[in-house]
Amino acid sequence: MSIKGKRVAFLGAGNMGEALIKGLTQTGLVPAKTISASDARADRLADIAKQYGIQHVKDNVALVRSADVVILAVKPQIMGAILKEIASVVDGSKLLISIAAGVATRKLREHLGKPARLIRVMPNTPALVLEGVTAIARAEGLEPGDLEAAQELFGAVGKVVVLDEGAMDAVTGLSGSGPAYVAIVIESLADGGVKMGLDRATAMTLATQTVLGSARLILETGAHPGQLKDMVSSPGGTTIAGLSALEEGGVRSTFINAVERATQRSKELGAN
Repeated sequence: MSIKGKRVAFLGAGNMGEALIKGLTQTGLVPAKTISASDARADRLADIAKQYGIQHVKDNVALVRSADVVILAVKPQIMGAILKEIASVVDGSKLLISIAAGVATRKLREHLGKPARLIRVMPNTPALVLEGVTAIARAEGLEPGDLEAAQELFGAVGKVVVLDEGAMDAVTGLSGSGPAYVAIVIESLADGGVKMGLDRATAMTLATQTVLGSARLILETGAHPGQLKDMVSSPGGTTIAGLSALEEGGVRSTFINAVERATQRSKELGAN
């Protein structure tokens, strides 16, 4: 199954829903006229529809009834209620894809109350600039080509990995929440530059491009991050002095603990 030629509906048009809509329309993978969305915020929905040229639908049941692929892009806390609402129009002709953090496919099926072609994925917000990364969980009850269709859809907004569902909470803690961690790094680097006399705009440009360039260098060369660190660290130089300060602050353990705590929270959300 290819996503091309399919009618794609978004239940929820928040940041991630918008990122996917933008990716699909910008790449031409799915024409705007075959994309529809609903959202509890009428003004938000109207803005998204106008910006990307998609259809906006107020009734969730009507939205799902007319779709081939349904992206479940609502908060985990209301997912159960939404699934119960649309269950009457879900049948074997529709592929459901959930991006709700922490909600297992088993739980989704329980809320739906019937068998369904259902895939759980975890994207992240850099999809807004087509630089996201999405983890897709292998699932039972799918038709041939369903997994490939999900890969094609999320490949429009970045890289895709396919994993067993047991790894999805860790994915949520790392790449799902990770953009916020990186934002803190950029903000802190810029603050350091300002402290040392740089103006705010210059410090932010230097910090942002440094993070972007370093990530691209590692991706494109395949080098281990430690190699990049060693490339920049001269004996008795400025970089090793800065690295010493980071180690004193426990930077490694702090990031590890952040991923661990976010993973645990993802598990808690799934248990509710």
